[in-house]
Amino acid sequence: LPPKDCEYLETEGFSYEFQTHGGQAGVIIKDFPLPENAYDSDTADLLILLPRGYPDARPDMFFVDPWLKLKKTGAEARCANVSHVFGNRTWQRWSRHSTAWRPGVDGLHTMVTRARCALEKGHA
Repeated sequence: LPPKDCEYLETEGFSYEFQTHGGQAGVIIKDFPLPENAYDSDTADLLILLPRGYPDARPDMFFVDPWLKLKKTGAEARCANVSHVFGNRTWQRWSRHSTAWRPGVDGLHTMVTRARCALEKGHA
């Protein structure tokens, strides 16, 4: 994990771990806070998979555990109904794609911001 990413995670006060599974690397942010009264859980572990060539190559999508359902309807958010196994856990995949990535500028902070925005929009 690049030092810039470690510094960001520590500055934000996140508890995290770096894992590999099946040749894939990922960062798990533990107890990531969710929007208030939006989901059937207040926090979730957030997984960001890092592609080969990261940080020049952009990550795609994010994953959460436990599986989240909307508090209002009991359903999953749009495009968040596929499972993915990583590190002996089954994660809920949030299919959110962006082609915007600035090598040397973007990093985990970018992906955490995207996840926050998606989680906010996911329940609206």
